[in-house]
Amino acid sequence: MLDRSNELSAWDRDHFFHPSTHMGSHARGESPTRVIAGGEGVRIRDINGKESIDAFAGLYCVNVGYGRTEIAEAIAEQAKTLAYYHAYVGHGSEASIRLAKMIIDRAPEGMSRVYFGLSGSDANETNIKLIWYYNNVLGRPEKKKIISRWRGYHGSGVMTGSLTGLDLFHNAFDLPRAPILHTEAPYYYRRADRSMSEEQFSQFCADRLDEMIQAEGADTVAAFIGEPILGTGGIVPPPAGYWEKIQAVLKRHDVLLVADEVVTGFGRMGTMFGSDHYGIRPDLITIAKGLTSAYAPLSGTIVSDKVWQVLVKGSDQLGVLGHGWTYSAHPLCAAAGVANLELIDRLGLVENAGEVGAHFRAGLADALASHPHVGDVRGDGLLAAVEFVADKDDRVSFDVSRKVGPQVAAALGERGVIGRAMPQGDILGFAPPFCLTKEDADIVVERTADAVKAVLG
Repeated sequence: MLDRSNELSAWDRDHFFHPSTHMGSHARGESPTRVIAGGEGVRIRDINGKESIDAFAGLYCVNVGYGRTEIAEAIAEQAKTLAYYHAYVGHGSEASIRLAKMIIDRAPEGMSRVYFGLSGSDANETNIKLIWYYNNVLGRPEKKKIISRWRGYHGSGVMTGSLTGLDLFHNAFDLPRAPILHTEAPYYYRRADRSMSEEQFSQFCADRLDEMIQAEGADTVAAFIGEPILGTGGIVPPPAGYWEKIQAVLKRHDVLLVADEVVTGFGRMGTMFGSDHYGIRPDLITIAKGLTSAYAPLSGTIVSDKVWQVLVKGSDQLGVLGHGWTYSAHPLCAAAGVANLELIDRLGLVENAGEVGAHFRAGLADALASHPHVGDVRGDGLLAAVEFVADKDDRVSFDVSRKVGPQVAAALGERGVIGRAMPQGDILGFAPPFCLTKEDADIVVERTADAVKAVLG
């Protein structure tokens, strides 16, 4: 097996162009290649037989856990019956039609239709086009700007990478592009004025958004996009009152709200959607990862009835909507989605995510909050993060060259647990599968504390 592993590692370095990877280090063999061979529940194993608790569910996505034969069998049965047919001009499959109904049945009040894609990035591309189309149909050709937030993550395409508010996804790509704007991140721990309460900081964020819309001209601002809880930007829950105050500004200026629920959708917050958890009433919802638990690639845009009625008006005026993907509503992916949502319901995984998530976050706080180099332990639902600082009192960050976050993540990996070193800060993130038990959560906490001690004392 070792010979096979070495051969695959060599092929990997010579031929495989990995996403979000330091290309030079990887190609030179300075960073390791790990070939994943299998998994069950919350654990994966590599080709060398090493087992790890995957406390990040792949990339926030293997929500039902690994090795779910129910989903594999649903995909196989669909492949035998109908592997593919397009969704253009009113065509569909039983799986895609059934899945669309299941999504709307679970979605927040006021949602009407689902447009399917393959990734969160292409779903947000769809959102951008629908927002522009919507305003053109309403005779508002200047109302096209979309406001995102610094530290938000919304994809890696040209326009979705522009929506993303992280330097890593902008560097040397000539991004962000107009008409995308960015406003204050709801990052309470890193607020400039430490005297602010959460409610005061939320009002500050809402005021900054209001000022931006007024400065740009409300007749030019079409939409605001935000994750219910910041994900890749550091797993940052919104401060108290944030979404209530933001929505009041958007309503006042007739600006659409896009809730990017790629991470939070289908149970991660202990509710079916993050919008339910935080009282968000969106016009569009972006979904992906948890829709199939990544057993097949599938995304979607959930369209509110308000937006849908304008789209219908547009097609009556302009004809066929000129937007489509070859693999939209792919039958194999839709079958995976149906089986996944059925499994989430049958196993009570939404409820488990809420219960075990609270236990996990409390355990992390008990184990790490008093450490002299732990500035913040935060999270919500089955999401958590630990932020490391050089000086706890003044919230001074470590020098970037020390790579403290990656060091802790590597030390944790050596101890058989996968956490994620988040970009733009020394932050260790967790987003385990929904089937995590309290016993496994305790193991993750114990090994995380040990890894922190090994790196930071």
